[in-house]
Amino acid sequence: MKQNNSKTQQKKSFIGRMFGWMWRKKWWLLIVAIVAVGTWWIFSDKTQKPGEFITLNITRGDLRQVVTATGEIMPVNTVNVGSQVSGTIDNLYVDFNTKVKKGDVLLTIEPSVLQATVDESKASLDSAISQRNFAKSEYERNKTLYGEGFISRAEMEQSQTQYEQSEQSVKRAQSTYDRAVTNLGYATIVSPVDGTVISRKVDVGQTVAASFQTPDLFEIAEDLTKMQIETAVSEADIGVIKDGQPVTFTVDAYPTETFEGVVRQIRLSPTTTSNVVVYTVVIDVDNTDLRLMPGMTAFVTIVISERENVWRAANSAFLVRNFGNFLDPEIVNGATPVSHLAILRDRDVIMVPYTKGLTTATETEIISEEIQMGDKIIVGRMGMASSNPKQSMSPMRGPRMM
Repeated sequence: MKQNNSKTQQKKSFIGRMFGWMWRKKWWLLIVAIVAVGTWWIFSDKTQKPGEFITLNITRGDLRQVVTATGEIMPVNTVNVGSQVSGTIDNLYVDFNTKVKKGDVLLTIEPSVLQATVDESKASLDSAISQRNFAKSEYERNKTLYGEGFISRAEMEQSQTQYEQSEQSVKRAQSTYDRAVTNLGYATIVSPVDGTVISRKVDVGQTVAASFQTPDLFEIAEDLTKMQIETAVSEADIGVIKDGQPVTFTVDAYPTETFEGVVRQIRLSPTTTSNVVVYTVVIDVDNTDLRLMPGMTAFVTIVISERENVWRAANSAFLVRNFGNFLDPEIVNGATPVSHLAILRDRDVIMVPYTKGLTTATETEIISEEIQMGDKIIVGRMGMASSNPKQSMSPMRGPRMM
């Protein structure tokens, strides 16, 4: 241990003597200078020199103007099946994902109470018919007696009134009986459409109460081969959405696949969420292979416009406000950034007329017959401003693409 401590002390004393010698001989100034020069050399920009033009490339390719949104995949037509009568569920004949036809029995409600109501109304109907028959006979007899002068007119009219009232009683009893029979028929719930059961909300033994609101028992999707997506599009983008536009979308269940659809409807009823007005856009989707399931989240891209094999450049290439700040007046010759581009071609600067075409979030189409492969747009010069600082630079306006 003593030997190790002595070696450590010797090293420290040697390092201290070395730094002391460098301090006395001013060698530290040379080291600092070398470090400073090396840092400047590493981090300095050696590619551009003061006075060189700042350019952006012009490329050739395809452009797509799109609006993106998200939405939920759901069947085009979904029917909620409910019950119009109250009672205890006796039998269930379908379950989730069961395919049904129109008229197929879905469930039955225990019918004893409803059957008792039918029997009671039937008895009331029979009693009313009997009373009607007696009143009719009495009226026919009194009408004969009145014709022969044996009873007064008042007695005859009284029997006529009783007969007419008994006729109305029969009609009321018949209506009550028909309603009871209909309610008994409602104890058997049948499918109103052809489709697939996508939701079952009850079980055997559960009590259904249909006092004030029809309870939902099943949800049936009429046709799962035809789906739709309801997306929310903001008011800033809704102006460029049209019926029939092509749509591509992806879902998390198949991250490597892209599905297609078409815009079917733009609903005119807006909703406001966090002070943002959005409109519902309905997109039709073909689901013949049944891979898309109700409830999936779709990441939608609505294609507004497309251009193939066009000249294009970054949007920042069109922010120049004044050529005179970095080009000679002889070259500019009255050209303006609105109608001309400053092009660097083979170390020569030329002014090329152009018009803007399709604009996306990052690139803009250049329409010009004078553009050549390898041309670059001059947007400034090193050490010089590309716009007049005395002029206010208003932002470019146009459709906002998400």
